[in-house]
Amino acid sequence: MLQGALPAIVTLLAYLIGSLSFAVIVSRVMGLADPRSYGSRNPGATNVLRTGNKRAAGVTLALDALKGYLPVFAVAVWGPRWGLGEGTLAMAGFAAFVGHLWPVFFRFRGGKGVATAAGVLLAFNPWLGLATLATWLIIAFFFRYSSLASLVAAVFAPFYQLLIWHAGPVFFAILVMSLLLVWRHQQNIGKLLAGKEARLGQKAAPAGAAPPREHKAPARRGHSHDAAHAARRKAHKGERT
Repeated sequence: MLQGALPAIVTLLAYLIGSLSFAVIVSRVMGLADPRSYGSRNPGATNVLRTGNKRAAGVTLALDALKGYLPVFAVAVWGPRWGLGEGTLAMAGFAAFVGHLWPVFFRFRGGKGVATAAGVLLAFNPWLGLATLATWLIIAFFFRYSSLASLVAAVFAPFYQLLIWHAGPVFFAILVMSLLLVWRHQQNIGKLLAGKEARLGQKAAPAGAAPPREHKAPARRGHSHDAAHAARRKAHKGERT
């Protein structure tokens, strides 16, 4: 009976691990503002980087990727002895990803899942993960947009899996993850098209900061006033002479 329930238990545990929003946790520990209160308001490494704290962003990135990697790795290593196959492997990765998007511990206000998806892909297949990561790096290097790099990598990932490896449960998990990634980037797509998307490393304005004041040029005096002033000066000179 327990063995029959194992796939569901593993999936639930993977979701709970994915629900640990490390962007919020790391920011609190390091005394930074809540990443949901500034920039893109997305609790992810890219938004944390907008504070200028590279260490916090790096730790967030590593932990978000790790929480996607560990559940899949655990199933891959210890699952076979319990009769857990590729289906459970795929569900564990997908559940960790969904946990990041809708974390139960943070009122279901999660991030976009890019780093967590990268960790899942690396655990599914290291070569697949590296190929997808290389795609992200190439786009980010040339265009300096994290969102654009994430979108391109999300589109290519299922094709890499389908064309190079096989279309099993892992492929369908990657396909749905990619669709969710694109969907979560709707606002970024609009900003990219409008030319308003923030570039990598660009600092965010502090939450609640007042917009800069506009310095208005002093109003020019009317022509009639200038003419009257000139006439008075002329009359004053006449009196002196």
